[in-house]
Amino acid sequence: MTGTTGEAVFELAEDMFGPGERPLAKSGRIAVSAFRYGSGVAALRIVTAVGEVVVLPFHGQQIWDVRFHGRRLTMASIFDEPQASREYTRNYGAFLLHCGATAMGNPAPDDTHPLHGELPNAQLQQAQLIFGTDEAGSYIKVAGRRDERVAFSTHYSFCPVLRLGESDSHIGLDVSIRNRRSKPMELMYLAHVNFLPVDGSRIVDATADVPGHFRVRRHMPSFAAAEPSYRELMNAIAADPALHRAIVPGRAVDPELVAGMDCVAGPDGWSHALQVLPDGTADFISHRPADLPRAVRWMTRNGDEDALGLVLPATAEADGREAERRKGNVRTLAGGAEWHCQMSFGALDKSEAAAMQRAIAAARR
Repeated sequence: MTGTTGEAVFELAEDMFGPGERPLAKSGRIAVSAFRYGSGVAALRIVTAVGEVVVLPFHGQQIWDVRFHGRRLTMASIFDEPQASREYTRNYGAFLLHCGATAMGNPAPDDTHPLHGELPNAQLQQAQLIFGTDEAGSYIKVAGRRDERVAFSTHYSFCPVLRLGESDSHIGLDVSIRNRRSKPMELMYLAHVNFLPVDGSRIVDATADVPGHFRVRRHMPSFAAAEPSYRELMNAIAADPALHRAIVPGRAVDPELVAGMDCVAGPDGWSHALQVLPDGTADFISHRPADLPRAVRWMTRNGDEDALGLVLPATAEADGREAERRKGNVRTLAGGAEWHCQMSFGALDKSEAAAMQRAIAAARR
């Protein structure tokens, strides 16, 4: 990996991360420190003029935590720090997880893949900090690479790049996956971005509130059970999707709401979704449906896990590889070919939130 002209590239190594936090680099109003959690997982703390982002550069290149303008955006969970486990539910609570790339979603009985595939807790073999300056000031990128190799089966490179400006309350994400075998490979990818639901908020996007465009999953994952009240809630939302848009204090969503949704792009090719808070500020995620044509809305509020996947941009829905094959949602990447996507997520002030709501209203027409 190399930076573009004018960017400074700083190679990271596992031995840079010790038990004590220490400064690593600084550029403009961006300061980066390195530390290692008690669990042994290496982490970068990136502090800017408006917030703080914690990235796990080698552990799936997850974003473990995000705070902007004094507010934590990250879901709540029972984990107070990341765990070194490769098992999905034994390291749970990150703000961003990469899912895929040969499979993702909840495995059904006829699936052989782990929950959400091999990427969420995969070990990256290379990680970099990249510093640069543009018209808005200093910025930082965290880049990584993993080469996944399985003899007679799979060889691909997974290269995520996170970007954060010194005054930005949003994070840009670029992902590229290259098939390094001579034969085609099946490709599935989902960006699992997990916001904290805020009571009294409302969800805003351009998806029509009709069952054909917002498809509530009715079957249960193998690891979950549900009370009759949960079934009643899912039946009500399936009949009238608008019911889920209000973040209602005290309303349990246990174990989870999962829905496939048709995202609508504006004239610029981008689709947006917001959690508009009671004070008029918002959380948001934006992506290009041309790159990620499927999307999932996910929510859980069970007293221990509290999370809102406003939109999980994806190549397929989350019913597991075999089910998505039957739907025609599993992509094929030719030998030597590369697939690419980009998105942005974070927090908006009142004026930014109002402007994005106007763009969403225009796209709905």
